[in-house]
Amino acid sequence: MGTLDKVGVLFVSHSAAIATGLVELARQMAPTAALVAAGGTDDGRIGTSFDLVTAGIAEADSGSGVVVLCDLGSAILTAETALDFLDDEVRERVRIVDAPLVEGGVAAAVAAEAGDRLEVVVAAAESARGPASSASAGDVGGGTGAESVASVPEASGYTRSIRLVNSDGLHARPAAELVKLASTFPQKVTVNGTDAKSLLGIMSLGLTKGAQVDITSADVDGRAAVDALAALAESGFGEA
Repeated sequence: MGTLDKVGVLFVSHSAAIATGLVELARQMAPTAALVAAGGTDDGRIGTSFDLVTAGIAEADSGSGVVVLCDLGSAILTAETALDFLDDEVRERVRIVDAPLVEGGVAAAVAAEAGDRLEVVVAAAESARGPASSASAGDVGGGTGAESVASVPEASGYTRSIRLVNSDGLHARPAAELVKLASTFPQKVTVNGTDAKSLLGIMSLGLTKGAQVDITSADVDGRAAVDALAALAESGFGEA
């Protein structure tokens, strides 16, 4: 049974090692979410298993829903077949998502960890398909996008600018911590012009140690969110 009140994430792969490894990876950013591996066949060979997928859905489901990500087309067919045999009530809260297994799975796991509802977790996984993150492509590496946000502040906006202190930069784990904290605030906040609630967007910035981080909200009620994110970044996300 999945974690109470949180959406579960199921990784379906032809390889048990890949599925298990992805759960291990995502667990670094989503320690309490229900992350389940369904890789390989029943006897450990390369392939997929109807029984493993069915059991995985049951393990991941807390009643809030399950997002299923697959590596290859036949894995999708296996997952779809498993859905056909579920009770109607359960089937309604299981979604097979067309998204890259690694990036989509990590994004979904972080959204699930934050307690987001099923539709939001699905959208987080789908954001890994590419177009949704294209708006931040010009900001990769902490380039000119950061300066443009800071130099043209909103009349009612609020910005905090800090230097990144993490020795490994804003890699996956601290990025996930930032996104999870941002998701607890209703106001929109940006980091170097990128939505602070988008894990893939934040990771695509490629910020390294010493990079300037401009945390901004144009919302009149966004000061507390900006201050909280700035404090988290200044602390080194527990790594510095």
